[in-house]
Amino acid sequence: MRFLRAAALDTASVLAFTVVGRASHGSLTDLSGLGTTFWPFAAALSAGWLVTLAWRAPAAPLRTGLGVWAVTVAGAMLLRTLSGEGTEPAFIVVTSLFLGATLLGWRGIATWLRRRNATTP
Repeated sequence: MRFLRAAALDTASVLAFTVVGRASHGSLTDLSGLGTTFWPFAAALSAGWLVTLAWRAPAAPLRTGLGVWAVTVAGAMLLRTLSGEGTEPAFIVVTSLFLGATLLGWRGIATWLRRRNATTP
């Protein structure tokens, strides 16, 4: 998978998390709030890509996905703390589960499809 598509899928995952989270708290209509919630995750996602050199194997679930996920969650929590936003334990758990499912999930599906297509005559 090309790295631009992978970056778009990762960004969409983080954006979906942000939108779902804001909507579940009844504050989706506040666009500045959406940006305030999104930026720490987007910045941490970018750091995750840099740390893992994700462009080398963007769809690799273990080599890239685990690192991108870990750096995104940890980095976003650090940035949220530094900017005075909440990092309650339940929020960290939900963040970890949602981003784990999406950032690792699309990579797992892509790997499965690639392997299936390689073995199909």
